[in-house]
Amino acid sequence: MNPDASLPAPPAHPGTLPSRLPNVGTTIFTVMSALAAEKNAVNLGQGFPDFDCDPRIVEAVSHAMREGWNQYPPMAGVPKLRQAIAAKIAALYGRDYDADSEITVTAGATQALLTAILCAVHPGDEVIVLEPCYDSYLPAIELAGGKAVPVALEAPDFRIPFDRLAAAITPRTRLLLINTPHNPTGTIWREDDMRQLAELLAGTDILLLSDEVYEHMVYDGQLHQSVSRHPELARRSFVVSSFGKTYHVTGWKVGYVAAPAALMAEFRKVHQFNVFTVNTPMQHGLADYMADPQPYVQLAGFYQAKRDAFRAGLSDTRFQLLPADGTYFQCVDYTAISDMKEADFAMWLTSEIGVAAIPVSAFYTGGRESGLVRFCFAKRDETLALALERLRRL
Repeated sequence: MNPDASLPAPPAHPGTLPSRLPNVGTTIFTVMSALAAEKNAVNLGQGFPDFDCDPRIVEAVSHAMREGWNQYPPMAGVPKLRQAIAAKIAALYGRDYDADSEITVTAGATQALLTAILCAVHPGDEVIVLEPCYDSYLPAIELAGGKAVPVALEAPDFRIPFDRLAAAITPRTRLLLINTPHNPTGTIWREDDMRQLAELLAGTDILLLSDEVYEHMVYDGQLHQSVSRHPELARRSFVVSSFGKTYHVTGWKVGYVAAPAALMAEFRKVHQFNVFTVNTPMQHGLADYMADPQPYVQLAGFYQAKRDAFRAGLSDTRFQLLPADGTYFQCVDYTAISDMKEADFAMWLTSEIGVAAIPVSAFYTGGRESGLVRFCFAKRDETLALALERLRRL
């Protein structure tokens, strides 16, 4: 008898494996940034600043390093940073999260989103996603074995379609993922939207994942409607935010999650084996920097000035401006200029005009076409001025 007869046959092609994400390839952000570099275009595609952060926050991190805060911190995050986060949420939104059991510091918001989905979603569960949406949502749901159920927001106002949202709910719905202020459209949820959402979810055990990384970029005197403001929603929610977006340090990859203790306990089970914890000196530096609330209190005014100047410059072109109530993104309708598909127009704009944008179709399953591209105005004034000079050729 062959002693190896019961062993499985070796793979036909060693070193290969079936993909966990077979539909994921190179993202449009990578493609457009590479094209922008090749064509020496002004890159208004990717969503990050081209200016420096406050030197005080760099010094706060450097000070923490010199003070010896260079070993592992607690898994959930440095206590004084979690306390500062809890204090900020209480002051702004009126909800008291327990810093010990309801706040966790994460390696950026994308890790927070993935971890929340992995802890909440079981194979076969359905997750409702409002599209267009940030490109990490769907792969995270797929990795968890869940089924994404997209509900489309319609241009040009992208208001919440509560009738279609209600129709998407089934007995298998486990999680609803929302984003306000919204990337890529720049729209925001309002108080009445949150009220309708609470009514929709009442009597269900559906969880809510609220991506609020642009929470401090809400304009024209409007309030950010954090889920944390609404007790009936907060009790079923993971709320995600980002220090990178708030303090112009996207490369630091530090964010956080707030959630009720029972949800956070499950979140931390995944978090501890996902990244375990987040780098220590930056947590100490951020905690010290948060003692002054002015940087995030004044952020909306800082970006509103850039938004207003950028919109004024675009008024000299044939672009039709969509509302931009939040985030640092401006969507425009280009159909008066071209009938090209969005990706083709974005590439043409980069190659021929010298300004890179992102097609909004990239944020939809199946690439829904609306004749829209997205610009990022989180740039130096001179960067925006150069982009506008080139766009005026249109």
